[in-house]
Amino acid sequence: MFKPKGIMPALVTPFKQKGKKIDEEGMRMLVNRCIELGVHGVVPCGTTGEFVNMTIKERKKVIDIVTDEVNSRVAVVAGAGASGTKQALEMTKYAKDAGVDAALIVTPYYLKPADRGIYEHYFTIASEVDLPLMLYNIPQCTGLSMPWQMVEDLAQIPNIIGLKDSSGQLNFILAVLEKVRDKINVMCGHDEIVVAALAAGASGAILASANFIPDVWIKIYNNIQNGDLQKARELQYKVQKIARITASSGAVGAKEALNMMGIKVGHVRQPLSIGGELTYEAREELRLDLEKIGKIEPKPVRFELEKKILVERFKAVHVTPEIIQGFDLRVGEALAGSGAEVAHIDLMIGLKAGPVGKAYAQAKANPTPGHEPLVAILEPNVLVKPVTLMVPTVLIKNMRQASLVYGPAQAGVAKAVADSLADDSIPKKLAEDLVIIANVFVHPSAVNRQRVYINNYKAMRHAIRRTIEGRPLVDEVIENKDRSKHPFKYTP
Repeated sequence: MFKPKGIMPALVTPFKQKGKKIDEEGMRMLVNRCIELGVHGVVPCGTTGEFVNMTIKERKKVIDIVTDEVNSRVAVVAGAGASGTKQALEMTKYAKDAGVDAALIVTPYYLKPADRGIYEHYFTIASEVDLPLMLYNIPQCTGLSMPWQMVEDLAQIPNIIGLKDSSGQLNFILAVLEKVRDKINVMCGHDEIVVAALAAGASGAILASANFIPDVWIKIYNNIQNGDLQKARELQYKVQKIARITASSGAVGAKEALNMMGIKVGHVRQPLSIGGELTYEAREELRLDLEKIGKIEPKPVRFELEKKILVERFKAVHVTPEIIQGFDLRVGEALAGSGAEVAHIDLMIGLKAGPVGKAYAQAKANPTPGHEPLVAILEPNVLVKPVTLMVPTVLIKNMRQASLVYGPAQAGVAKAVADSLADDSIPKKLAEDLVIIANVFVHPSAVNRQRVYINNYKAMRHAIRRTIEGRPLVDEVIENKDRSKHPFKYTP
């Protein structure tokens, strides 16, 4: 009987017409790409596939498309779950007739049945459909945790052959492995704990991020199989932020990553959205980390500065204009973090000989009381390039506020400028010609110095990228206008 193992992407469902219709061509393209990169199986119509926001007819169509395109090259484990047993039974029967290798059945959600109801749900499906079945525990979505004792009981049913656990709780995985590792295979479904789960004895992983970095997870899986835990750990460290963002944003993050990489899979369906489950801050972080691991290819961008024309290998995605010009004055902003330690940067970048240079000189010569500017430094007597002036947005009223603004916030801003120059977000050949002014927001009630540093670093990094690239572009503004809001709109 089929037993799940290896790395399997929890496939996103490509849509067209802004989420209205399934994109069959995009679905086939995604399946082929994943197989070409070496996955051991694919999982359509799961949580990342937005199954709860699709009709039964649409889910059946996706299963048909995927099984047809796979054509027995790898395993197909079809999501067939539903909140009601009758509906789940219908989907499981259809999946069997479509020729899948197994069905993935999520715990009944919304009405939260008692243990007896959960058991009867799986027992009924297993009894009526002669198909290998996988249990699926994802309490953050269902509102219902499957006890390990329940898994131990269900594992006695012959055609229940596996468990996908997306809880992120290693103690649950270990309890299941202790009790029934000889009966069922356990697949990790939480991107952040893959190495730990595999090292503990999990047979593989079904992951949202395997849509766009399956090759990384396959290397990790192979290293664990070969006993090289150190190599596996190092690889997970490199993609840990990507894993964290994807685990928290699900289909939204996975689709945005694919779209950034030029693999067009369209929009998620409402009520999911960029700016919601995937915050704009997390989107920028996802982009930066995809660049770091080489998943977004650098492209030549021409910078025009007076009579200078430079061609740089600017690490960018499809939103970057091919020519960046007009450095007399460029503006941008970014937000990072939440709560008292939230950081907001308003940024101006321009020529030393232009209006930003004049503003820089005026701010230094005639500082506003309570908003005294500070030139950003990396260490004593070492200025960052381009020269950067940091101006507090909030009136400084006491020494504690001043220490946070001119301490960790300043350090974060300086490091962000240095890193942006190092990776060509700011072209090195323009470093001597430009000046930066950053209005830096630090809330008066902030106390955590490390979070102030990290959030100001992130906000400055994002603001620089957005300013240099002239983002958001008009198309982005129009696309995001209905879901945009002031960051503090819903706070007291």
